[in-house]
Amino acid sequence: MSKKVSGTVSFQDLEGGLWLLVGDDGVRYQLAGGDDGLRKDGQRVEVEGEVAEDMMSIGMAGPIFKVRKYHRG
Repeated sequence: MSKKVSGTVSFQDLEGGLWLLVGDDGVRYQLAGGDDGLRKDGQRVEVEGEVAEDMMSIGMAGPIFKVRKYHRG
């Protein structure tokens, strides 16, 4: 199921580095997908994609959000 989340991109220096979205909904999502334009610490974005309920990562920083597309601002 497709979902849109707005928030701030954050880099966490853990296990080689993790890119997170600190969502306006209060949830921290680990970002999967996107490109270098998305991965800018402190940037405000709206991402569209889906939460991968069946995946985990070694970072365990929050649910994994599979990014299909994003918009800055």
